[in-house]
Amino acid sequence: MSTTEFLAVRGRKLAAGAGALTTALALGATLSAMTPAQAAPGPTAKPYGVITAKMGLSERQYPSTDASVKGYLRHRAQVNLVCKVRTQPVGGNSVWYLTGEGRATWVAAKYVTNNGSVKYCKEVQRGRIAPHNNAAKHAVG
Repeated sequence: MSTTEFLAVRGRKLAAGAGALTTALALGATLSAMTPAQAAPGPTAKPYGVITAKMGLSERQYPSTDASVKGYLRHRAQVNLVCKVRTQPVGGNSVWYLTGEGRATWVAAKYVTNNGSVKYCKEVQRGRIAPHNNAAKHAVG
């Protein structure tokens, strides 16, 4: 094989390789352009908590241990969390969660493990909390 033939064969291989590389790059650009639209997060899940108290946890009318008990949640029960306030500390934790379980009740955060970020009640629209719930005047922060 002469030098000219060798260079011609090599040139065809390089051209074929460059074509394949161009095709791969184009395909990669197409796929990467599609990825953000496909990877866009869906609607955010509402926060929830799991009761960690071994004996369960009382649901209260207001965020205070002095408030009347309106219900009871068993150990490992899952509860929707609407928002939180800082008020009377329970076991060194001053956060209380407003639950969304049919009726508006409060649970001490000391005994709830939440799945993510729960907003403060003042950041949540007033109408979504509970129109009849006067807990805001009893809460601090």
